Formats: sequence, C-alpha cells, structure tokens
Amino acid sequence: MHLHFLGICGTFMGSLAILAREMGHQVSGSDRQVYPPMSDQLQAAGIQLHEGFDYSPADFKPDLVVVGNVMRRGLPCVEALLESDLPFTSGPQWLHDHLLRGSEQPPRWVLAVAGTHGKTTTASLLAWLLEDAGLAPGFLIGGVPGNFGVPARLGATPFFVIEADEYDTAFFDKRSKFVHYSPRTLILNNLEYDHADIFPDLAAIQTQFHHLMRLLPRQGRVIYPASDTALKAVLDKGCWSEKESTTLDATGSDWRAEKLQPDGSAFRVYLQDECLGEVRWSMTGDHNLANALAALAAARHVGVEPRKALDSLAGFKGVKRRMELLAEVQGVKIYDDFAHHPTAIATTLEGARPSCSGRLLAVIEPRSNTMKLGTLRDVLPQSVAAADQVFWYQSPQMEWSPDDLNCGQNFTDLLKLKQALIDWVQPGDQLVLMSNGSFGGLHQQLVQALQHKAAEKDDV
Repeated sequence: MHLHFLGICGTFMGSLAILAREMGHQVSGSDRQVYPPMSDQLQAAGIQLHEGFDYSPADFKPDLVVVGNVMRRGLPCVEALLESDLPFTSGPQWLHDHLLRGSEQPPRWVLAVAGTHGKTTTASLLAWLLEDAGLAPGFLIGGVPGNFGVPARLGATPFFVIEADEYDTAFFDKRSKFVHYSPRTLILNNLEYDHADIFPDLAAIQTQFHHLMRLLPRQGRVIYPASDTALKAVLDKGCWSEKESTTLDATGSDWRAEKLQPDGSAFRVYLQDECLGEVRWSMTGDHNLANALAALAAARHVGVEPRKALDSLAGFKGVKRRMELLAEVQGVKIYDDFAHHPTAIATTLEGARPSCSGRLLAVIEPRSNTMKLGTLRDVLPQSVAAADQVFWYQSPQMEWSPDDLNCGQNFTDLLKLKQALIDWVQPGDQLVLMSNGSFGGLHQQLVQALQHKAAEKDDV
C-alpha cells in the first residue's frame, strides 16, 4: 500500500512514517520545513520527501493519505485532498488501526508516557530498560534515543512504548492524540497548562486526560507523581486501574528516589521503603530522577526485575536535543535542548547548574504556539533564574517582546545574536540553546564560528 503523509517531518508523523515503511508500505510525504534530524531519518528509510504544501496529494497516487495535526483548512494540499476521492485518516487513528489494535497485527501491550514534560526522555528510558532486559520492544518516540539511533521501530515482541501527546489529533478530530493508543501501562509524568492554541485552560486538558483514564483496563496500571495536584484531580475524577505513585526524597509513595549527589547523577531507589540499590548515570537534574522512577515502575509492570532495571540505567545514553552536548571549543560547552515551556526551561537550567564550573548562559527561542502567544510569559523570569545570563530571540511570529521581561538581552536578528554570543563567551561557560525547532541553524553556525575563532587565535 502507498501511504502519503501530510506534515511528515513532525516528530510524531516522521516516526510513524518510518514504522509504516518498516511494515512494508511504500511511503511518501510532504512538509513545509524539512530539517535534521528527522529529514535525515526519513531519507535513510527510503521515504520520498516533498517540500511545501502547494500541491495535490493525488499527484502522488497514494492508496491512503495520513494527515498530521499541523495541517489546516485553507492549505492547498488539504483543500485538494477534500476535493478528491482519496481516502484519508489521522496519524494516531492509522497507528491504532494498523499497528496497535488492528487486524493486520497482533494486539500490542502499549506502554504510554503522557504529561506536560519529560515524555521523550521517559519513553526513551523505558524502551531502553525493556531492550536491555531482552524484551525487544517496539517504540514510537518524539526524538532520537541515543541507545537506538532511530525514533521508531516495530520491535520483535508485543511490547510497544509510545510517547503519548495531549495535542489534538487532526483538523477533523479535535480529541487528544493519546486517546487512540489503548495503553495497558500508563505513565503520567506531570500536568500543567500548555498548548494555549488548543486548550482554553488547564481544566480542558484535564478532561482529555480523564478520557484517557477511561480507556485503561482494570488490570492496567497508572504511574504518577504523588505531589502533582493537577494529576490528582484527574485521578479523583475516576481511576479503574491499578495505581503506583512516585516521589523524590520523601516518604509515602510506592517508588522513591534519594539523591546521593546534588546534581542527581547518583541516587538510591526504594520500592515500598525497601532499598533496591544505587544508580550512577550520566543524567542530571531532579526531573530526570522523576523520569527514571516512572520508567522503572512501568518496566516492572511488564516483568522487568527492578534490580536489573537499575543496572540498565547506567547504560542510558540520553536523547538527541535533550541537553545534548554538541561541541566543546576552548573550554566552552555548547548544548542543544528542546525545552519550550517555562517549567522545562527551569528544570533544564537547574539540572545543569551544579556541574557548571563557569557561567551558565541560556539562549532561548520562544517558538511553541503557547510561547509565541505569550500566555506564560509572566513566569519566564523565574524560569531562567539559574542562568547567569539569558539571550532571547524574538521571531517575527511572536506577539510580544522579551524586552518586557527585563531579564537578559533580546535580539530580533539571528546574525546579531550569534555575534553577541561569540563576543560574550569565555572558557568554562556552558551555553544552552533552547528551542523546539531548528533555531535557524544557530547551533551549527555558533559551533563553526567558535571553532574558526579558536583557529585564528592559534595562528597568531
């Protein structure tokens, strides 16, 4: 079958296209912005890419069009699709019908990771714990886990790990994507207000999470942080499945982590107040300890012995664009991070602070729809409190100016931002670039410019 994907370079749609290709389908797709790492992954899978939306899907003569949630009425390819006789469906619905629950494949044991923050890292952790235990899971993750090098695969067993996003499904299906996944094991990482372009308030998001709760079987399991009041409100609306709670440095939960190092690079794990052992790993920050606890609990639900899983954590290689060290040039470390919400920005910077011997410099592009609208801008100053200096990039699409925050320097020109960073940095600095997009190629340009500056200095 020939499948054509509209919006194929999004993290979900790109991963789904790779799975479809692995299942033996002919796959093509289009997107407005085509950039690495997703474009590289798609091309490596033999998927034909078309840049732009000004065409008719019928030009590709597909058997089925899979529509991503980036597509909107008024786009030429969408209007041409609706005028044609081509059958179409959403990405999450196709995944449900053809891989998770469809007649073409045996039913999967779905392990879903939902929540506002940490979904990609937690899903990558969970997939690795199952892999290292010999369970060979399939997975679909909105990033590239370092232990696998690909964002998706079918796997060799019924176990399937998926990053479960609450964003809407398609222009014709406004339910959250995760209601299509039919999980048996469900991690709820956390919950706060986001996606201001879709949801009017937190209560609307909680309603979608409640719909997800209603789909879990009685012998399914929900894993959640005990301290999250927004999630507690969801559970109080109704939970018909088993529950396990997690916490950091406090008693009263099923799973508990106790830090042995201030940066979280070493910690002790307890289950029902029984010490299971210690972990020393490459990750830092309280948010990653919380991610690890949730992954440990979910892996145990499918039979992974907890002490074995603790050993596996030391081998976790992280995820691309999650505090990924791109380069170190004359003592300056340049990191790439996907943080695009005030809480994610804060936890990332707080996690980096203890290991930073010099200055911690944050370079932030408010790019998500919520950030561009300025819905959460009032809390941004406190979210960057751990940084010694903040550099903002104000794109033309933003409806507000970071100048209003009175914290850091604001730039409307990427070239001027790059030059300011080159002039500013000194040995020992950690430079963290935060964006959920390509940031106009700033990462690579900055690394190259610093390398060139270093070479010139050596020649003198």
